[in-house]
Formats: sequence, structure tokens, C-alpha cells
Amino acid sequence: MISKRYFPPELLYDFLKIENDQINSEILGYSVNGLPIYKLRIGNGKLKIFMWSQMHGNETTTTKAILDLIPWLLDPLRNDTLNLFTFHIIPQLNPDGAKAYTRLNANQFDLNRDSIKLSQPESKLLRVEYDRIKPDYALNLHGQRTIYGAGVNGGPATLSFLSPSANPERSITPARRIAMSAITSIYNSMRDELPLGIGRYDDTFNPNCVGDTFSRAGTPTILFEAGHYPEDYQREVSRNFVFKALKALINHLGENNTTYDTADYFKIPENINNYVDLIVSNIDIIFNDEIFKNQQLAIQFEESLKGGEVVFLPSLNDFSINLSQKAHRYINLPDNYFNKPISFKQDKILKNSEFDKLFSVKP
Repeated sequence: MISKRYFPPELLYDFLKIENDQINSEILGYSVNGLPIYKLRIGNGKLKIFMWSQMHGNETTTTKAILDLIPWLLDPLRNDTLNLFTFHIIPQLNPDGAKAYTRLNANQFDLNRDSIKLSQPESKLLRVEYDRIKPDYALNLHGQRTIYGAGVNGGPATLSFLSPSANPERSITPARRIAMSAITSIYNSMRDELPLGIGRYDDTFNPNCVGDTFSRAGTPTILFEAGHYPEDYQREVSRNFVFKALKALINHLGENNTTYDTADYFKIPENINNYVDLIVSNIDIIFNDEIFKNQQLAIQFEESLKGGEVVFLPSLNDFSINLSQKAHRYINLPDNYFNKPISFKQDKILKNSEFDKLFSVKP
């Protein structure tokens, strides 16, 4: 079982070597660096679901959830599902970014900001396939940073969803109404298990984003964002929640008899940037030649690929006598833990071995 954050193309290729006559695999095209981009087709139903993952190469959780979803779909118990739906799946749209563990593609473009110009081969490929399939539903699968909470009073946003806007006015179009109802169904099915961990993204319209473009074209589109669960920096718990959310969505669409009011969708807490990874209390800070005693220091982990593993580097984020952010972990230091004040520079990576011992995340 693949259980690390790093998911390069080679791992996908290994998965695709598994022969199954229910999976139709094809190469749609190639990335900037010439890596193949695969699409999988499963099922023979009338309703077409088009989903793609790793548009941002360092957002791997939803790709792993897709690999969990496929065996579930192929279970003989799901024959009725495969007779109802045809799933068109691009598990890794940005293989160059996946290999380098970067958000951007090899030309340093954000593929989710290229929906108008279509300047990149990966963007063009996605659009061509969308136009060819003419899907009934589109699923845009992403990962989000640990900075997001599920509303002011919620916990970490382990899952977040969005029905993207179709115009600057954010009108509730028929396609958006369908997507909002589906998201509400997912939320209702999972809120008992994840009561404070499901959020809703802001729906400000951005025509450069793929989801907004497809929503504007009249396709019910759902953005999935896999986020942080406490102590789950490898995102294995989050992966399972994404898998469950995908199953809940498929079950909802298969029932085709339950609709929810848009007001219920807007009751889902809106995502807010209110978390850091770590807050350390009782620490002295030196900043601009001034010493600040007994401060709280906010640490945000920066992800970096080293030796085929994702490592988490502690980066200075902020300090105050009383920070407003929440944290995924709190440490209250004993008096005089450090011999001298910590020199603060925002985004500075802490490399001292003593800091590493205190702040690092273990794989």
C-alpha cells in the first residue's frame, strides 16, 4: 500500500501494470518533459463522471484516494454502479510536478490558472478530454495546506468542498444547484464522523480556474480539497476521508432522488486561514535588535523533497505575547529552555539540531 506523501509517476505506472479487463487505460498525451498522462475508463453507464487529480504535483492525497476507489468500484457488488456510470479518471495530470513534488508544472505554470489561455500541454489535454467526454459531473481533486480551519469555531479543515461559480455574480445556476446538493449530501453523510473538520471554499469567480470554466459551461462541478487531520502529516487519515467522500458522492448520484436546498450548502462552515502547525510558548525573541520576553512563536512547516521523501522543515511564521492563530500542536517550554533569544525573521527555516529535535515532524 502506498502510504507516503510523495507520489511520483513511477508509483502510478506500477499501479497501471495490474491487468484488469474492466479498466481501459490510455495515454492522452504528454507533459512538458515528455511524461505520459494516463486516463482510466471504468464502467459502461450513461452518466459520465470526469475526475482528475494532481493538477498540482505536490497534492497527492486525492490520487491515493483514487487508487482506493478503483478496487471498490471493481467489486462485483458494484456492478449496478458500473452499469449506471462511466468513470473517466486522470489520476495524475501533472506528472512533471509530481516527480519534482512541486505545485507547478515543468514550465512553472499553475495549471489551475491556465483555463483561458490554455498555454500548457497539460491544460490543453484536459480541455480536449472534457470537450470529448461532455461529462455529466466533473470532480476537481486537490490538496490544501495545514493553515485552513473549517470555520471560526471548527477544527482543521480535513475536507473542503466547493461548487465553483459560473460568473462574477456567483449566480446559483442549475449546474451549481446540482453540485451544491451533492456536496450537502456528502457533508450530511460524514459530519458525524468528522464533526468539526469539513469546510466550504470561498466561491469568488476566477475564469482562469478550471472548475469555474466547467461550471460556466453548464457542468455540475465539485472541488475536493484534502486537508490536515491531527497528527496526520502523511495524510493517510485524510486519504481515507476522501475515499469515503467519493463513495458518498457516488451513492448520492446513484440514488438520484434526494435534493438539498442551497441554503443547506451555505450552512457548511466556510474555510478560514487560521491555523499554524505549532505554537511554542514561553520563548524569548529578538527582532530588530529588540528583545521580546515570554512570547508565543508560530511555526509553519515547509514541505521539501529530499532523497525521495517529503520532509517537513520548521519555518518561523509569527510571534506575539498572545497569538490569534490556532495550532495543530502546542508546546510550553520550561523557563530558560534556550540559552539566548531566538532571532526572528519571517519564513526563516530552523536548521539547528536542537530546533530539529523540538520542532520537526517525524515521518
